[in-house]
Amino acid sequence: MSQLFAIFIDILTPVFSLVLLGYLVGPRLQFETRTLSRFAYYILTPAFLFNVLSGAHIPATLALRMAAFILTVALSGVVLVWLIARWAGFTPEVTAAHVLVAAFGNVGNFGLPIIQFKFGDGALAAASFYFLILSTFGFVIGIVAASLSKGSGWGSLITAFKTPAIIAALLAFLVNWLDFPVPLFVQRSTALLAAAMIPTMLVVLGVQLAGMKRPKLTGDVLFATVARLLVGPLLAMALATVFALTGVERGAGILQASMPTAVLAVLIAMEHDLLPDFVTTAVLFSTLASALTLTVVLALI
Repeated sequence: MSQLFAIFIDILTPVFSLVLLGYLVGPRLQFETRTLSRFAYYILTPAFLFNVLSGAHIPATLALRMAAFILTVALSGVVLVWLIARWAGFTPEVTAAHVLVAAFGNVGNFGLPIIQFKFGDGALAAASFYFLILSTFGFVIGIVAASLSKGSGWGSLITAFKTPAIIAALLAFLVNWLDFPVPLFVQRSTALLAAAMIPTMLVVLGVQLAGMKRPKLTGDVLFATVARLLVGPLLAMALATVFALTGVERGAGILQASMPTAVLAVLIAMEHDLLPDFVTTAVLFSTLASALTLTVVLALI
């Protein structure tokens, strides 16, 4: 118990304290969530990914194993939730909402700082690589599930591949692959913006949570939370050996698969009118419950 308490205090408390700060201070200072989130989404996140990935050294074979591993974990979790939902007789709309919650982990706001505190700055390259893949996966699966449940078109799916983070990451990979010298002023500018991303995103998460309705715990929410917080890490721990992952690549992958549902899932649910109240409650409850589950996962790895 003393080890679990130390892990919670040293690794998770700094993360949750910034979320709590945003939750308490945001409404009182009348922070505008949309402005803050757009600043983080369009400027800070692309700068962070470019800063980390342009100088990262991940061998191609290792990167392929990491990508295959995390996609297998994420897709397996989504398929399992979909099968259980169909077996339980859920409507297509409810099934799609559960798939959205299961697919979209908070691998940015939570995943990056927790991995940094656990393994150090050297793990940020692996964590960012997983972040990029899982964020794209969440957007694609979430939009597909929402669109199919409503019988709407797939035109909005293309937006998942036009996000600033993906464009910045592709540019970073190109610079890295060609060994192109990045001008010093660009390095310093992106480094300054990158340093602001994690604290800003945590505070923004708190502000976003403060603006949500009071949660109402139901059986559906409990099922969605358990699926999000337990299935991911169990699958990741089981499959890491299969893909021959060790060290920070293994630890970062397991942790990213253990994150609660991201607030962005609520935006997709609202955009497609896909049970937004249920998705919002799942985000709130999974975020709170992750204080316990992440402490255990951190101790196990």
